[in-house]
Amino acid sequence: MACYVLDRTQRLPITPEQAWAFFSSPENLQKITPPEMNFVITSGNGSDKTHSGQIITYKVSPLAGLRMFWMTEIKHVEEPLFFIDEQRRGPYSLWHHKHYFKPIEGGVEMRDLVHYQLPLGFLGDIAHALFVKKKLNKIFDYRFEQLEKLFGKL
Repeated sequence: MACYVLDRTQRLPITPEQAWAFFSSPENLQKITPPEMNFVITSGNGSDKTHSGQIITYKVSPLAGLRMFWMTEIKHVEEPLFFIDEQRRGPYSLWHHKHYFKPIEGGVEMRDLVHYQLPLGFLGDIAHALFVKKKLNKIFDYRFEQLEKLFGKL
């Protein structure tokens, strides 16, 4: 069973504090998730400030007609530099997502670093090659586009 890595960087013309405020608010995740994912937060949203130990649950449709439960836990927080979420229940056997916010001239450099594994051993590896990798790239491409629409380009 392979461990895969998704590593994306984006620069936006906002402050690290503005980036933190947006990304550390769970309800904003729906704004940058493709509509066909039918992403709905079922608990853990609202006015809670992101903190270690925070549990957030979702319903999501990774494949047409398939509705899944997903639970993540915020594991580490160092405001406004980074936070880490990990899947507790959901479609992956491992999901470890680091969100970094680095001040740069004229804005912020954001980095998503995701380590993930799929269940089912070699069958999961085949699914990754056939469609999971492509789907994850599509989701993060959509996020990139939506963030540029919301905040502009740097």
